[in-house]
Amino acid sequence: MAGDAKHLALRLLRRDGNHISTAILLREEAVDFLSWSDRHTGKHPDLRGFSGLHCISYMGITEIAVDMMRMKIWDLNGRDSNGATPLIWATKYGNWALAKMLLEQWDSSPSLSDKWGLTPLIHASKAGQVGVVKVLLEREDVNPDSSDLSGRTALSYAAQSGHGGVVRVLLGLVDVDPDSSDNSGLTPLSYAARSGHEGVVKMLLGRANLRPDLVAEHGRTALSYAAEYGHEGVVEILLARPDVNPNLSSNAGRTPLSYAAESRRWGVVKILLERQDVYPDSQGKDGRTPLSRAAGSGDECVVKILLERGDVNPDLPDERGRSPLSFAAGSGNEGVVKVLLERSDVNPDPSDQDGRTPLSHAAESGGERVVKMLLGQGDVNPNSHNRLGLTPLSYAAEYGNEGLMKTFLERGDVNPDPPDIAGRTPLSYAAGIGDADAVKIFLEHGGVNPNSLNEYGRTPLSHAAESGHEDVVKMLLGREDIDPDSPDEHGMTPLSYATRSENERVVKMLLERVDVDPESPDRDGPAPLLLAALSGCDRVMSLLLESMDFSQETSPNTNVTQPISALATSIPKEAEFDQVSQVEGITGRRYHR
Repeated sequence: MAGDAKHLALRLLRRDGNHISTAILLREEAVDFLSWSDRHTGKHPDLRGFSGLHCISYMGITEIAVDMMRMKIWDLNGRDSNGATPLIWATKYGNWALAKMLLEQWDSSPSLSDKWGLTPLIHASKAGQVGVVKVLLEREDVNPDSSDLSGRTALSYAAQSGHGGVVRVLLGLVDVDPDSSDNSGLTPLSYAARSGHEGVVKMLLGRANLRPDLVAEHGRTALSYAAEYGHEGVVEILLARPDVNPNLSSNAGRTPLSYAAESRRWGVVKILLERQDVYPDSQGKDGRTPLSRAAGSGDECVVKILLERGDVNPDLPDERGRSPLSFAAGSGNEGVVKVLLERSDVNPDPSDQDGRTPLSHAAESGGERVVKMLLGQGDVNPNSHNRLGLTPLSYAAEYGNEGLMKTFLERGDVNPDPPDIAGRTPLSYAAGIGDADAVKIFLEHGGVNPNSLNEYGRTPLSHAAESGHEDVVKMLLGREDIDPDSPDEHGMTPLSYATRSENERVVKMLLERVDVDPESPDRDGPAPLLLAALSGCDRVMSLLLESMDFSQETSPNTNVTQPISALATSIPKEAEFDQVSQVEGITGRRYHR
Protein backbone atom coordinates (compact mmCIF):
# COMPACT_ATOMS: atom_id res chain seq x y z
CA MET A 1 0.00 0.00 0.00
CA ALA A 2 1.36 3.42 -0.95
CA GLY A 3 2.46 5.67 1.88
CA ASP A 4 -0.05 8.40 1.09
CA ALA A 5 -2.92 5.92 0.99
CA LYS A 6 -1.83 4.38 4.28
CA HIS A 7 -1.53 7.81 5.88
CA LEU A 8 -5.02 8.75 4.69
CA ALA A 9 -6.44 5.45 5.97
CA LEU A 10 -4.88 5.96 9.39
CA ARG A 11 -6.32 9.47 9.60
CA LEU A 12 -9.79 8.16 8.79
CA LEU A 13 -9.46 5.30 11.25
CA ARG A 14 -8.60 7.68 14.06
CA ARG A 15 -12.11 9.06 13.87
CA ASP A 16 -14.84 7.48 15.96
CA GLY A 17 -17.13 4.88 14.44
CA ASN A 18 -20.13 7.16 14.15
CA HIS A 19 -20.66 6.96 10.40
CA ILE A 20 -23.14 5.23 8.09
CA SER A 21 -20.87 2.36 7.00
CA THR A 22 -20.29 1.42 10.64
CA ALA A 23 -24.02 1.51 11.35
CA ILE A 24 -24.74 -0.81 8.42
CA LEU A 25 -22.00 -3.23 9.45
CA LEU A 26 -23.06 -3.38 13.10
CA ARG A 27 -26.69 -3.82 12.17
CA GLU A 28 -25.81 -6.84 10.03
CA GLU A 29 -23.77 -8.20 12.93
CA ALA A 30 -26.61 -7.92 15.44
CA VAL A 31 -29.46 -9.07 13.20
CA ASP A 32 -29.61 -12.54 14.75
CA PHE A 33 -29.90 -11.07 18.21
CA LEU A 34 -32.30 -8.19 17.54
CA SER A 35 -35.92 -8.65 18.53
CA TRP A 36 -38.55 -8.93 15.80
CA SER A 37 -39.84 -5.44 16.56
CA ASP A 38 -36.35 -3.93 16.36
CA ARG A 39 -35.71 -5.59 13.00
CA HIS A 40 -39.13 -4.56 11.73
CA THR A 41 -38.76 -0.93 12.78
CA GLY A 42 -35.16 -0.70 11.57
CA LYS A 43 -33.72 0.15 14.97
CA HIS A 44 -30.25 1.64 14.68
CA PRO A 45 -27.42 -0.17 16.46
CA ASP A 46 -25.40 1.46 19.18
CA LEU A 47 -22.14 2.69 17.58
CA ARG A 48 -20.35 3.39 20.82
CA GLY A 49 -17.05 1.62 21.27
CA PHE A 50 -16.55 0.67 17.62
CA SER A 51 -13.04 1.90 16.83
CA GLY A 52 -10.79 2.01 13.82
CA LEU A 53 -9.07 -1.13 15.09
CA HIS A 54 -12.41 -2.97 15.09
CA CYS A 55 -12.91 -1.87 11.50
CA ILE A 56 -9.48 -2.97 10.28
CA SER A 57 -9.85 -6.30 12.14
CA TYR A 58 -13.04 -6.93 10.20
CA MET A 59 -11.39 -5.97 6.90
CA GLY A 60 -8.25 -7.96 7.66
CA ILE A 61 -5.73 -5.43 6.30
CA THR A 62 -2.62 -6.46 8.23
CA GLU A 63 -0.37 -3.79 6.69
CA ILE A 64 -2.41 -1.02 8.26
CA ALA A 65 -2.89 -3.00 11.46
CA VAL A 66 0.90 -3.10 11.98
CA ASP A 67 1.10 0.68 11.97
CA MET A 68 -1.99 0.99 14.16
CA MET A 69 -0.48 -1.23 16.86
CA ARG A 70 2.78 0.66 16.62
CA MET A 71 0.95 3.92 17.25
CA LYS A 72 -0.50 2.45 20.50
CA ILE A 73 -3.50 4.76 20.57
CA TRP A 74 -6.11 2.01 20.15
CA ASP A 75 -7.26 -0.28 22.93
CA LEU A 76 -6.56 -3.87 21.86
CA ASN A 77 -9.29 -5.09 24.20
CA GLY A 78 -11.75 -2.31 23.53
CA ARG A 79 -15.34 -3.47 23.21
CA ASP A 80 -17.99 -2.24 20.84
CA SER A 81 -21.65 -1.94 21.85
CA ASN A 82 -22.07 -5.72 21.52
CA GLY A 83 -19.05 -6.39 23.71
CA ALA A 84 -16.91 -7.58 20.79
CA THR A 85 -13.18 -6.90 20.80
CA PRO A 86 -11.02 -6.40 17.68
CA LEU A 87 -9.84 -10.00 18.14
CA ILE A 88 -13.44 -11.25 17.97
CA TRP A 89 -13.96 -9.38 14.70
CA ALA A 90 -10.76 -10.83 13.26
CA THR A 91 -11.50 -14.40 14.33
CA LYS A 92 -15.13 -14.33 13.24
CA TYR A 93 -14.24 -13.39 9.69
CA GLY A 94 -11.27 -15.70 9.35
CA ASN A 95 -8.55 -13.06 9.34
CA TRP A 96 -6.12 -15.44 10.98
CA ALA A 97 -2.99 -13.39 10.13
CA LEU A 98 -4.45 -10.35 11.84
CA ALA A 99 -5.73 -12.49 14.70
CA LYS A 100 -2.24 -13.90 15.15
CA MET A 101 -0.83 -10.37 15.14
CA LEU A 102 -3.26 -9.32 17.86
CA LEU A 103 -2.48 -12.42 19.94
CA GLU A 104 1.24 -11.63 19.79
CA GLN A 105 0.60 -8.43 21.72
CA TRP A 106 1.27 -9.06 25.39
CA ASP A 107 -1.74 -7.03 26.52
CA SER A 108 -4.26 -8.71 24.21
CA SER A 109 -6.82 -10.89 26.03
CA PRO A 110 -8.07 -13.83 23.92
CA SER A 111 -10.67 -14.97 26.44
CA LEU A 112 -12.86 -11.86 26.47
CA SER A 113 -16.35 -12.63 25.25
CA ASP A 114 -19.06 -10.47 23.73
CA LYS A 115 -22.33 -9.74 25.50
CA TRP A 116 -23.72 -13.12 24.45
CA GLY A 117 -20.76 -14.93 26.00
CA LEU A 118 -19.18 -15.88 22.68
CA THR A 119 -15.38 -15.90 22.83
CA PRO A 120 -13.04 -15.52 19.83
CA LEU A 121 -12.65 -19.31 19.79
CA ILE A 122 -16.41 -19.87 19.68
CA HIS A 123 -16.80 -17.33 16.89
CA ALA A 124 -14.01 -18.92 14.86
CA SER A 125 -15.40 -22.42 15.41
CA LYS A 126 -18.91 -21.33 14.51
CA ALA A 127 -17.62 -19.89 11.23
CA GLY A 128 -15.46 -22.93 10.48
CA GLN A 129 -12.18 -20.99 10.54
CA VAL A 130 -9.74 -23.83 11.17
CA GLY A 131 -6.63 -21.68 10.87
CA VAL A 132 -7.88 -19.14 13.37
CA VAL A 133 -8.91 -21.91 15.78
CA LYS A 134 -5.40 -23.34 15.67
CA VAL A 135 -3.85 -19.93 16.28
CA LEU A 136 -6.11 -19.33 19.28
CA LEU A 137 -5.46 -22.75 20.77
CA GLU A 138 -1.72 -22.01 20.80
CA ARG A 139 -2.41 -19.62 23.65
CA GLU A 140 -2.40 -21.19 27.11
CA ASP A 141 -4.95 -18.69 28.38
CA VAL A 142 -7.61 -19.86 25.90
CA ASN A 143 -10.13 -22.27 27.37
CA PRO A 144 -11.15 -24.66 24.55
CA ASP A 145 -14.25 -25.77 26.43
CA SER A 146 -15.70 -22.44 27.59
CA SER A 147 -19.40 -21.92 26.98
CA ASP A 148 -21.54 -18.93 26.06
CA LEU A 149 -24.65 -17.76 27.88
CA SER A 150 -26.73 -20.54 26.30
CA GLY A 151 -24.27 -23.14 27.55
CA ARG A 152 -22.85 -23.93 24.11
CA THR A 153 -19.17 -24.57 23.46
CA ALA A 154 -16.97 -24.17 20.41
CA LEU A 155 -17.39 -27.89 19.70
CA SER A 156 -21.18 -27.57 19.88
CA TYR A 157 -21.29 -24.84 17.23
CA ALA A 158 -18.76 -26.54 14.97
CA ALA A 159 -20.67 -29.83 15.16
CA GLN A 160 -23.99 -28.17 14.32
CA SER A 161 -22.53 -26.42 11.28
CA GLY A 162 -20.69 -29.51 10.09
CA HIS A 163 -17.21 -27.96 10.28
CA GLY A 164 -15.32 -31.23 10.37
CA GLY A 165 -11.86 -29.62 10.41
CA VAL A 166 -12.66 -27.59 13.52
CA VAL A 167 -14.30 -30.59 15.21
CA ARG A 168 -11.21 -32.70 14.55
CA VAL A 169 -8.92 -30.07 16.07
CA LEU A 170 -11.10 -29.65 19.17
CA LEU A 171 -11.54 -33.38 19.72
CA GLY A 172 -7.77 -33.71 19.70
CA LEU A 173 -7.68 -31.82 23.00
CA VAL A 174 -8.06 -33.89 26.14
CA ASP A 175 -9.73 -31.04 28.04
CA VAL A 176 -12.62 -30.78 25.56
CA ASP A 177 -15.73 -32.58 26.78
CA PRO A 178 -17.46 -34.24 23.79
CA ASP A 179 -20.63 -34.64 25.87
CA SER A 180 -20.93 -31.02 27.01
CA SER A 181 -24.58 -30.06 27.03
CA ASP A 182 -26.11 -26.60 26.63
CA ASN A 183 -28.96 -25.11 28.63
CA SER A 184 -31.43 -27.28 26.71
CA GLY A 185 -29.42 -30.43 27.32
CA LEU A 186 -28.32 -30.73 23.68
CA THR A 187 -24.85 -32.17 23.13
CA PRO A 188 -22.53 -31.70 20.12
CA LEU A 189 -23.67 -35.14 18.93
CA SER A 190 -27.33 -34.08 19.19
CA TYR A 191 -26.66 -31.01 17.03
CA ALA A 192 -24.65 -32.96 14.45
CA ALA A 193 -27.28 -35.70 14.28
CA ARG A 194 -30.14 -33.24 13.95
CA SER A 195 -28.31 -31.42 11.14
CA GLY A 196 -27.39 -34.65 9.34
CA HIS A 197 -23.59 -34.24 9.39
CA GLU A 198 -22.51 -37.84 9.06
CA GLY A 199 -18.75 -37.13 9.07
CA VAL A 200 -18.97 -35.12 12.27
CA VAL A 201 -21.14 -37.80 13.89
CA LYS A 202 -18.47 -40.40 13.11
CA MET A 203 -15.73 -38.16 14.55
CA LEU A 204 -17.67 -37.63 17.77
CA LEU A 205 -18.44 -41.32 18.13
CA GLY A 206 -14.73 -41.97 17.76
CA ARG A 207 -14.10 -40.46 21.19
CA ALA A 208 -13.98 -43.33 23.65
CA ASN A 209 -15.60 -41.35 26.45
CA LEU A 210 -18.59 -40.15 24.43
CA ARG A 211 -22.05 -41.33 25.52
CA PRO A 212 -24.30 -41.48 22.43
CA ASP A 213 -27.58 -41.92 24.29
CA LEU A 214 -27.45 -38.82 26.48
CA VAL A 215 -30.85 -37.17 26.61
CA ALA A 216 -31.66 -33.49 26.16
CA GLU A 217 -34.07 -31.40 28.21
CA HIS A 218 -37.14 -33.13 26.75
CA GLY A 219 -35.61 -36.58 26.94
CA ARG A 220 -34.60 -36.64 23.29
CA THR A 221 -31.54 -38.56 22.10
CA ALA A 222 -29.30 -38.00 19.08
CA LEU A 223 -31.03 -40.93 17.35
CA SER A 224 -34.41 -39.37 18.08
CA TYR A 225 -33.41 -36.12 16.35
CA ALA A 226 -31.82 -37.87 13.38
CA ALA A 227 -34.96 -39.98 12.93
CA GLU A 228 -37.30 -36.99 13.09
CA TYR A 229 -35.33 -35.02 10.50
CA GLY A 230 -34.95 -37.98 8.19
CA HIS A 231 -31.15 -38.31 8.20
CA GLU A 232 -30.93 -41.95 7.19
CA GLY A 233 -27.12 -42.12 7.10
CA VAL A 234 -26.83 -40.76 10.64
CA VAL A 235 -29.52 -43.17 11.85
CA GLU A 236 -27.58 -46.13 10.42
CA ILE A 237 -24.32 -44.90 11.99
CA LEU A 238 -25.94 -44.56 15.41
CA LEU A 239 -27.76 -47.90 15.20
CA ALA A 240 -24.43 -49.61 14.51
CA ARG A 241 -23.40 -48.70 18.05
CA PRO A 242 -24.24 -51.36 20.64
CA ASP A 243 -24.71 -48.66 23.28
CA VAL A 244 -27.51 -46.93 21.37
CA ASN A 245 -31.02 -47.97 22.45
CA PRO A 246 -33.42 -47.71 19.46
CA ASN A 247 -36.44 -47.79 21.76
CA LEU A 248 -35.36 -45.11 24.22
CA SER A 249 -38.34 -42.80 24.68
CA SER A 250 -38.52 -39.06 25.31
CA ASN A 251 -40.27 -37.39 28.22
CA ALA A 252 -43.44 -37.61 26.15
CA GLY A 253 -42.94 -41.37 25.87
CA ARG A 254 -42.13 -41.18 22.16
CA THR A 255 -39.48 -43.33 20.48
CA PRO A 256 -37.33 -42.51 17.43
CA LEU A 257 -39.78 -44.56 15.34
CA SER A 258 -42.67 -42.42 16.57
CA TYR A 259 -40.95 -39.18 15.52
CA ALA A 260 -39.93 -40.61 12.14
CA ALA A 261 -43.45 -41.90 11.44
CA GLU A 262 -45.14 -38.58 12.21
CA SER A 263 -42.55 -36.64 10.20
CA ARG A 264 -43.20 -38.90 7.17
CA ARG A 265 -39.62 -40.17 7.05
CA TRP A 266 -40.39 -43.48 5.37
CA GLY A 267 -36.70 -44.27 4.75
CA VAL A 268 -35.88 -43.98 8.46
CA VAL A 269 -39.01 -45.93 9.39
CA LYS A 270 -37.89 -48.73 7.11
CA ILE A 271 -34.37 -48.77 8.61
CA LEU A 272 -35.73 -48.90 12.15
CA LEU A 273 -38.28 -51.63 11.42
CA GLU A 274 -35.62 -53.84 9.87
CA ARG A 275 -34.32 -54.30 13.39
CA GLN A 276 -36.19 -56.96 15.32
CA ASP A 277 -35.46 -55.20 18.61
CA VAL A 278 -37.46 -52.13 17.59
CA TYR A 279 -40.93 -52.21 19.12
CA PRO A 280 -43.34 -50.95 16.43
CA ASP A 281 -46.36 -50.39 18.69
CA SER A 282 -44.68 -48.23 21.32
CA GLN A 283 -47.17 -45.81 22.85
CA GLY A 284 -46.41 -42.30 24.03
CA LYS A 285 -47.85 -40.86 27.19
CA ASP A 286 -50.90 -39.88 25.15
CA GLY A 287 -51.25 -43.51 24.05
CA ARG A 288 -50.54 -42.84 20.39
CA THR A 289 -48.51 -45.36 18.41
CA PRO A 290 -46.23 -44.73 15.42
CA LEU A 291 -49.08 -45.97 13.19
CA SER A 292 -51.49 -43.53 14.80
CA ARG A 293 -49.13 -40.63 14.11
CA ALA A 294 -48.42 -41.72 10.54
CA ALA A 295 -52.16 -42.08 9.91
CA GLY A 296 -52.79 -38.61 11.31
CA SER A 297 -50.08 -37.01 9.19
CA GLY A 298 -51.42 -38.75 6.09
CA ASP A 299 -48.38 -40.65 4.88
CA GLU A 300 -49.74 -43.70 3.10
CA CYS A 301 -46.25 -45.08 2.42
CA VAL A 302 -45.24 -45.02 6.12
CA VAL A 303 -48.57 -46.59 7.10
CA LYS A 304 -48.02 -49.46 4.66
CA ILE A 305 -44.45 -50.03 5.91
CA LEU A 306 -45.68 -50.19 9.50
CA LEU A 307 -48.52 -52.55 8.63
CA GLU A 308 -46.07 -54.93 6.97
CA ARG A 309 -44.79 -55.76 10.42
CA GLY A 310 -46.90 -58.60 11.70
CA ASP A 311 -46.71 -57.36 15.28
CA VAL A 312 -48.43 -54.01 14.62
CA ASN A 313 -51.96 -53.61 15.99
CA PRO A 314 -53.77 -51.41 13.42
CA ASP A 315 -56.63 -50.70 15.81
CA LEU A 316 -54.75 -49.77 18.98
CA PRO A 317 -56.46 -46.71 20.50
CA ASP A 318 -54.79 -43.85 22.33
CA GLU A 319 -55.59 -42.66 25.85
CA ARG A 320 -58.81 -41.01 24.66
CA GLY A 321 -59.91 -44.04 22.68
CA ARG A 322 -59.06 -42.72 19.21
CA SER A 323 -57.83 -45.30 16.72
CA PRO A 324 -55.42 -44.75 13.81
CA LEU A 325 -58.47 -44.77 11.49
CA SER A 326 -60.04 -42.00 13.56
CA PHE A 327 -56.97 -39.77 13.13
CA ALA A 328 -56.74 -40.52 9.41
CA ALA A 329 -60.43 -39.74 8.92
CA GLY A 330 -60.18 -36.55 10.95
CA SER A 331 -57.30 -35.35 8.78
CA GLY A 332 -59.10 -36.21 5.54
CA ASN A 333 -56.39 -38.64 4.43
CA GLU A 334 -58.21 -40.71 1.81
CA GLY A 335 -55.30 -43.00 0.94
CA VAL A 336 -54.62 -43.94 4.55
CA VAL A 337 -58.33 -44.45 5.28
CA LYS A 338 -58.59 -46.77 2.29
CA VAL A 339 -55.53 -48.79 3.38
CA LEU A 340 -56.92 -49.23 6.88
CA LEU A 341 -60.47 -50.08 5.77
CA GLU A 342 -59.14 -52.84 3.54
CA ARG A 343 -57.96 -54.68 6.64
CA SER A 344 -60.30 -57.09 8.36
CA ASP A 345 -58.77 -56.33 11.76
CA VAL A 346 -59.73 -52.64 11.67
CA ASN A 347 -63.03 -51.57 13.22
CA PRO A 348 -64.56 -48.91 10.92
CA ASP A 349 -66.89 -47.51 13.59
CA PRO A 350 -65.13 -47.34 17.00
CA SER A 351 -66.22 -44.70 19.51
CA ASP A 352 -63.70 -42.74 21.53
CA GLN A 353 -64.18 -41.42 25.06
CA ASP A 354 -66.17 -38.48 23.72
CA GLY A 355 -68.46 -40.82 21.80
CA ARG A 356 -67.03 -39.75 18.46
CA THR A 357 -66.43 -42.11 15.56
CA PRO A 358 -64.15 -41.82 12.52
CA LEU A 359 -67.24 -40.71 10.56
CA SER A 360 -67.86 -37.92 13.07
CA HIS A 361 -64.28 -36.63 12.74
CA ALA A 362 -64.42 -36.88 8.95
CA ALA A 363 -67.66 -34.88 8.86
CA GLU A 364 -66.15 -32.16 11.02
CA SER A 365 -63.03 -31.84 8.84
CA GLY A 366 -65.12 -31.75 5.67
CA GLY A 367 -63.60 -34.77 3.92
CA GLU A 368 -66.43 -35.74 1.57
CA ARG A 369 -64.59 -38.63 -0.06
CA VAL A 370 -63.59 -40.04 3.34
CA VAL A 371 -67.19 -39.73 4.54
CA LYS A 372 -68.43 -41.65 1.49
CA MET A 373 -65.79 -44.34 2.06
CA LEU A 374 -66.91 -44.80 5.65
CA LEU A 375 -70.61 -44.74 4.77
CA GLY A 376 -69.85 -47.46 2.26
CA GLN A 377 -69.00 -49.77 5.12
CA GLY A 378 -72.08 -51.72 6.09
CA ASP A 379 -71.38 -51.55 9.81
CA VAL A 380 -70.94 -47.77 10.18
CA ASN A 381 -73.74 -45.99 12.02
CA PRO A 382 -74.45 -42.63 10.29
CA ASN A 383 -76.47 -41.42 13.28
CA SER A 384 -73.85 -42.00 15.96
CA HIS A 385 -73.63 -39.11 18.38
CA ASN A 386 -71.02 -37.91 20.80
CA ARG A 387 -71.59 -37.20 24.47
CA LEU A 388 -73.00 -33.77 23.55
CA GLY A 389 -75.47 -35.33 21.16
CA LEU A 390 -73.81 -34.08 17.97
CA THR A 391 -74.11 -36.42 14.98
CA PRO A 392 -71.97 -36.37 11.83
CA LEU A 393 -74.78 -34.38 10.16
CA SER A 394 -74.66 -31.87 13.04
CA TYR A 395 -70.96 -31.25 12.40
CA ALA A 396 -71.52 -30.86 8.67
CA ALA A 397 -74.24 -28.28 9.38
CA GLU A 398 -72.25 -26.42 12.02
CA TYR A 399 -69.32 -25.99 9.62
CA GLY A 400 -71.53 -25.17 6.63
CA ASN A 401 -70.48 -28.11 4.45
CA GLU A 402 -73.40 -28.32 2.02
CA GLY A 403 -71.92 -31.19 0.03
CA LEU A 404 -71.73 -33.35 3.14
CA MET A 405 -75.22 -32.35 4.23
CA LYS A 406 -76.60 -33.51 0.89
CA THR A 407 -74.60 -36.73 1.16
CA PHE A 408 -76.13 -37.51 4.53
CA LEU A 409 -79.67 -36.38 3.71
CA GLU A 410 -79.77 -38.42 0.48
CA ARG A 411 -79.54 -41.53 2.62
CA GLY A 412 -82.75 -42.89 3.94
CA ASP A 413 -81.21 -44.01 7.23
CA VAL A 414 -79.97 -40.61 8.43
CA ASN A 415 -82.03 -38.64 10.93
CA PRO A 416 -82.25 -35.11 9.42
CA ASP A 417 -83.37 -33.41 12.62
CA PRO A 418 -81.38 -34.87 15.56
CA PRO A 419 -81.22 -32.60 18.62
CA ASP A 420 -78.06 -32.42 20.70
CA ILE A 421 -78.15 -32.35 24.49
CA ALA A 422 -78.86 -28.60 24.32
CA GLY A 423 -81.79 -29.31 22.02
CA ARG A 424 -80.20 -27.72 18.97
CA THR A 425 -80.70 -29.38 15.60
CA PRO A 426 -78.55 -29.16 12.47
CA LEU A 427 -81.04 -26.59 11.10
CA SER A 428 -80.58 -24.53 14.25
CA TYR A 429 -76.78 -24.46 13.79
CA ALA A 430 -77.07 -23.63 10.10
CA ALA A 431 -79.47 -20.79 10.86
CA GLY A 432 -77.25 -19.51 13.66
CA ILE A 433 -74.18 -19.19 11.41
CA GLY A 434 -76.23 -17.69 8.59
CA ASP A 435 -75.70 -20.43 6.01
CA ALA A 436 -78.69 -19.78 3.76
CA ASP A 437 -77.88 -22.61 1.35
CA ALA A 438 -77.70 -25.10 4.19
CA VAL A 439 -80.96 -23.82 5.66
CA LYS A 440 -82.60 -24.26 2.27
CA ILE A 441 -81.37 -27.86 2.06
CA PHE A 442 -82.86 -28.67 5.45
CA LEU A 443 -86.16 -26.88 4.82
CA GLU A 444 -86.64 -28.78 1.58
CA HIS A 445 -86.32 -32.03 3.49
CA GLY A 446 -89.66 -33.27 4.75
CA GLY A 447 -88.38 -34.57 8.06
CA VAL A 448 -87.10 -31.27 9.49
CA ASN A 449 -89.08 -29.22 12.00
CA PRO A 450 -88.47 -25.49 11.35
CA ASN A 451 -89.85 -24.62 14.79
CA SER A 452 -87.65 -27.00 16.82
CA LEU A 453 -86.89 -25.71 20.31
CA ASN A 454 -83.61 -25.98 22.17
CA GLU A 455 -83.48 -26.46 25.93
CA TYR A 456 -84.14 -22.74 26.43
CA GLY A 457 -87.06 -22.70 24.03
CA ARG A 458 -85.21 -20.94 21.22
CA THR A 459 -86.04 -21.64 17.57
CA PRO A 460 -83.80 -21.52 14.48
CA LEU A 461 -85.49 -18.21 13.61
CA SER A 462 -84.51 -16.83 17.02
CA HIS A 463 -80.82 -17.58 16.41
CA ALA A 464 -80.88 -16.18 12.88
CA ALA A 465 -82.69 -13.02 14.01
CA GLU A 466 -80.24 -12.34 16.80
CA SER A 467 -77.23 -12.66 14.49
CA GLY A 468 -78.80 -10.51 11.78
CA HIS A 469 -78.79 -13.15 9.03
CA GLU A 470 -81.36 -11.51 6.76
CA ASP A 471 -81.41 -14.17 4.03
CA VAL A 472 -82.05 -16.93 6.56
CA VAL A 473 -84.73 -14.91 8.37
CA LYS A 474 -86.45 -14.19 5.06
CA MET A 475 -86.34 -17.85 4.09
CA LEU A 476 -87.77 -19.01 7.40
CA LEU A 477 -90.51 -16.37 7.38
CA GLY A 478 -91.50 -17.57 3.93
CA ARG A 479 -92.65 -20.86 5.40
CA GLU A 480 -96.34 -21.12 6.21
CA ASP A 481 -95.64 -23.44 9.11
CA ILE A 482 -93.13 -21.13 10.83
CA ASP A 483 -94.00 -19.56 14.16
CA PRO A 484 -92.41 -16.08 13.94
CA ASP A 485 -93.35 -15.01 17.45
CA SER A 486 -92.33 -18.04 19.51
CA PRO A 487 -91.11 -16.97 22.96
CA ASP A 488 -88.35 -18.82 24.73
CA GLU A 489 -88.41 -19.72 28.41
CA HIS A 490 -87.51 -16.13 29.28
CA GLY A 491 -90.26 -14.69 27.12
CA MET A 492 -87.81 -13.45 24.48
CA THR A 493 -89.15 -13.70 20.90
CA PRO A 494 -87.18 -13.48 17.65
CA LEU A 495 -88.23 -9.81 17.55
CA SER A 496 -86.78 -9.31 21.04
CA TYR A 497 -83.42 -10.72 20.01
CA ALA A 498 -83.31 -8.76 16.76
CA THR A 499 -84.20 -5.58 18.67
CA ARG A 500 -81.60 -6.16 21.33
CA SER A 501 -78.93 -6.75 18.66
CA GLU A 502 -80.04 -3.58 16.81
CA ASN A 503 -80.65 -5.52 13.58
CA GLU A 504 -82.91 -2.94 11.98
CA ARG A 505 -83.62 -4.80 8.72
CA VAL A 506 -84.48 -8.01 10.55
CA VAL A 507 -86.78 -6.08 12.89
CA LYS A 508 -88.51 -4.61 9.87
CA MET A 509 -88.96 -8.05 8.27
CA LEU A 510 -90.47 -9.46 11.45
CA LEU A 511 -92.82 -6.51 11.90
CA GLU A 512 -94.17 -7.03 8.38
CA ARG A 513 -95.71 -10.25 9.65
CA VAL A 514 -99.19 -9.77 11.04
CA ASP A 515 -98.64 -12.60 13.48
CA VAL A 516 -95.73 -10.84 15.19
CA ASP A 517 -96.81 -8.81 18.20
CA PRO A 518 -94.49 -5.81 18.78
CA GLU A 519 -96.00 -5.34 22.22
CA SER A 520 -95.65 -8.94 23.38
CA PRO A 521 -94.22 -8.66 26.87
CA ASP A 522 -91.59 -10.91 28.24
CA ARG A 523 -91.69 -11.72 31.92
CA ASP A 524 -89.95 -8.44 32.78
CA GLY A 525 -92.11 -6.04 30.77
CA PRO A 526 -92.57 -4.73 27.21
CA ALA A 527 -89.41 -6.47 25.96
CA PRO A 528 -88.84 -5.29 22.36
CA LEU A 529 -89.49 -1.61 22.99
CA LEU A 530 -87.70 -1.60 26.32
CA LEU A 531 -84.68 -3.40 24.86
CA ALA A 532 -84.53 -0.86 22.02
CA ALA A 533 -84.59 1.94 24.59
CA LEU A 534 -81.87 0.30 26.65
CA SER A 535 -79.63 -0.11 23.60
CA GLY A 536 -80.30 3.47 22.52
CA CYS A 537 -81.20 2.49 18.95
CA ASP A 538 -83.65 5.21 17.86
CA ARG A 539 -84.31 3.73 14.41
CA VAL A 540 -85.39 0.38 15.85
CA MET A 541 -87.51 2.22 18.42
CA SER A 542 -89.18 4.16 15.62
CA LEU A 543 -89.97 0.97 13.72
CA LEU A 544 -91.53 -0.57 16.81
CA LEU A 545 -93.53 2.54 17.63
CA GLU A 546 -94.80 2.85 14.05
CA SER A 547 -96.18 -0.67 14.31
CA MET A 548 -98.13 0.23 17.46
CA ASP A 549 -101.33 2.27 17.64
CA PHE A 550 -100.51 5.57 19.38
CA SER A 551 -103.00 7.68 17.39
CA GLN A 552 -105.43 8.19 20.27
CA GLU A 553 -102.76 9.05 22.82
CA THR A 554 -100.45 11.38 20.94
CA SER A 555 -100.64 14.27 18.54
CA PRO A 556 -98.67 14.35 15.27
CA ASN A 557 -96.12 16.71 16.81
CA THR A 558 -95.44 14.58 19.88
CA ASN A 559 -92.05 12.84 20.14
CA VAL A 560 -93.26 9.41 21.26
CA THR A 561 -89.77 8.09 21.93
CA GLN A 562 -89.26 10.50 24.81
CA PRO A 563 -91.55 8.73 27.33
CA ILE A 564 -89.94 5.38 26.53
CA SER A 565 -86.46 6.84 26.84
CA ALA A 566 -87.45 8.37 30.15
CA LEU A 567 -88.78 4.99 31.28
CA ALA A 568 -85.53 3.29 30.31
CA THR A 569 -83.36 5.80 32.14
CA SER A 570 -85.55 5.58 35.21
CA ILE A 571 -84.98 1.85 35.64
CA PRO A 572 -82.71 1.21 38.61
CA LYS A 573 -79.17 0.26 37.59
CA GLU A 574 -79.48 -3.14 39.29
CA ALA A 575 -82.63 -3.99 37.36
CA GLU A 576 -81.11 -2.83 34.09
CA PHE A 577 -78.01 -4.93 34.73
CA ASP A 578 -80.07 -7.98 35.70
CA GLN A 579 -82.20 -7.84 32.58
CA VAL A 580 -79.38 -7.27 30.11
CA SER A 581 -76.99 -9.74 31.73
CA GLN A 582 -79.78 -12.32 31.87
CA VAL A 583 -80.36 -11.98 28.14
CA GLU A 584 -76.60 -12.14 27.56
CA GLY A 585 -76.49 -15.41 29.47
CA ILE A 586 -79.29 -16.88 27.42
CA THR A 587 -78.13 -15.89 23.97
CA GLY A 588 -74.43 -16.29 24.59
CA ARG A 589 -74.59 -19.86 25.81
CA ARG A 590 -73.62 -22.51 23.32
CA TYR A 591 -72.57 -26.10 23.64
CA HIS A 592 -69.23 -26.97 22.16
CA ARG A 593 -67.66 -30.25 21.31
